Amino acid sequence: MGKVIVVAQQKGGSGKTTLAVNLAIALVQQGLRVAMVDSDPQGSLGRWFMARMERDGAADVEFATASAWGVAYECRKLRASHDVVIVDTPPKADSDLRPALREADLVLVPVMASQMDLWATDGVLDLVARESGRALIILNRMATGTRLADQIAAAAEQVARVAEARLANRVAYAETLGQGRAAVEQRGPAEREVRALAQEVLADLARDGEQGAAA
Repeated sequence: MGKVIVVAQQKGGSGKTTLAVNLAIALVQQGLRVAMVDSDPQGSLGRWFMARMERDGAADVEFATASAWGVAYECRKLRASHDVVIVDTPPKADSDLRPALREADLVLVPVMASQMDLWATDGVLDLVARESGRALIILNRMATGTRLADQIAAAAEQVARVAEARLANRVAYAETLGQGRAAVEQRGPAEREVRALAQEVLADLARDGEQGAAA
């Protein structure tokens, strides 16, 4: 059975779709079978997928859309035939998010370098604690080496686990997304950041599987 990764954050503009896309393609490049589910009515992930199809003429990831309450069905169906299912969710933290969280083996919560973004995690983390209990904060669009980035990183560690890998504020992420591509598909700092994050996420999922088997 495949693993389900849900990307959630109640604050808009946190980079959920960018994170979902780059993680998915990084995992595909490692030979994993990856499916993506867009449950955000804005449909940014779907637009990225269509741009990728038009560019390549074929899909290297499977794509599905679902309403908030249809996510559970799609996840259960797709995890039977894929190694990883990544769910992009709407920017909110309410009862509509619960079905996705119940299916999640891991919830990724992107946080940008601002106190308001960190505050916005409270509602999501509260829901995660009730539904799945496994959240990992991803420091996203960070200005590396700044005092603010370090302060937000330190504060984030007080509320949840924080990934060691960080995604910096790079033009490559926005440029490639609009082209139906991912930053991990071109050489450079962004590629290295995403690969490091993908390895960390896979290691986290593997540890969870080992603990489950031991239990």
